[in-house]
Amino acid sequence: MRVTMREVAVRAGVSVKTVSRVVNEEPHIRPETRDQVRAAIAELGWTPNASARTLRTGRTGVVGIAVAGLRRPLLAALVERLVMELDRHGLHAAVEPTHDDPARLAAALGLRGHTFDALLAVDAPDLPAEAVAAEDGPVVRVDITRRPATEPAVDVVRADLDQAVNTALRHLRVMGHHRPVLLGPGPLAEPGQALARIDPGPGDIGRAAGFRAAQRALTEQPGVDALICGTDEIALGALAGLHAAGVDVPGRVAVIGYGNLDDARFSTPSLTTIDPDPISLAHNAIDLLTARFSQPGQAPESVSVPVTLVQRESTSQGAR
Repeated sequence: MRVTMREVAVRAGVSVKTVSRVVNEEPHIRPETRDQVRAAIAELGWTPNASARTLRTGRTGVVGIAVAGLRRPLLAALVERLVMELDRHGLHAAVEPTHDDPARLAAALGLRGHTFDALLAVDAPDLPAEAVAAEDGPVVRVDITRRPATEPAVDVVRADLDQAVNTALRHLRVMGHHRPVLLGPGPLAEPGQALARIDPGPGDIGRAAGFRAAQRALTEQPGVDALICGTDEIALGALAGLHAAGVDVPGRVAVIGYGNLDDARFSTPSLTTIDPDPISLAHNAIDLLTARFSQPGQAPESVSVPVTLVQRESTSQGAR
């Protein structure tokens, strides 16, 4: 039997009108009341009637998530967290892979005001100001590996990539590694640092690319004692490439990645990595997005989320 809004109200100990206000993200509701209603919705498994809400509020309750691709584990993990946060706010997600195609991104942006109430652009290229008009619905960038060429014209939540690079370099120096080489592309391969760099090729960020780039580094940079990899995928490939070349890690060459993928814990040796904190990125992005529903027309905000070093064996033998 379908659960009704009245049953949710009874479970939460509030009025039906209060449940409606919470579902429709109206302002000026006490946080504890909002939490009570959301808890009751979760317990009863109630799903609001989307058609009725659209007629009542002019909104669909659906937020688009435009993402460069879902085959990249870090982006997939971030999208999963965004979907979970939207669900926590009583909103639905529609994931639109763009494959870095500007036309696909433009199409997703064009669905605002019709299919989507808003759009989350995950690791998107630069967005032209005319494509993100506020009257069509909010747009929030969520950047976990990409550095926009220009300051975005929309709200943005980003992993602190400058901190990530500095953290990696500082850690390597402490561990006694002073001749690092960057393996790119990726967030740690774009710091503007005066470091040698091996680039496997445009868009080549997988393990095979890391395998090849690590072996190139050994021949092209014979003094290398550390590899700073743009992604964990590249780093895991680099570990295999070094092993195939008979190079001790971290005795001769240390390796550090970016992303804190699950596989990094179980590689041999386990991989030291930078954790960009997808949970905090998603939480901040959805908080910013829902604030725009009640306060449209505000100047764009930029939220920088700190990263964390996860130290393991690839930079320090015996680390856990």
